[in-house]
Amino acid sequence: MDQIELLPAQLARRNWFILAFLLLGSLPFSNLDLSIGILVGGLIAIGGFISLRGSLNRLLCQATGGTRFSYMFGCFIRLAILAVILGILIAIVKIHIIGLVFGLSVGIINLFWMTAQRAL
Repeated sequence: MDQIELLPAQLARRNWFILAFLLLGSLPFSNLDLSIGILVGGLIAIGGFISLRGSLNRLLCQATGGTRFSYMFGCFIRLAILAVILGILIAIVKIHIIGLVFGLSVGIINLFWMTAQRAL
């Protein structure tokens, strides 16, 4: 198996390690709201990554003409669902915003880590 084909699985696995590292890093602050915000944001980011990965696999494996439209439609639906979830979490649940931002950045941290790893 080519190294590039293993990349999505490596990214998915590393997402969980980064989330655990962020959660452990929040423990010294003794702020449960911060830790819950990081956990919720990380789970949303990882769920979005898993969903996107599945959509891309379906897009690349199918050769039908309507696949591209269904992929784009699915992206818009996911974006709308994400907006609703984040709106509910911020407006109604009153989740810790800084924790949520750190949790949502799990995927970005992962991409920076991978880029630095490949550059060195």
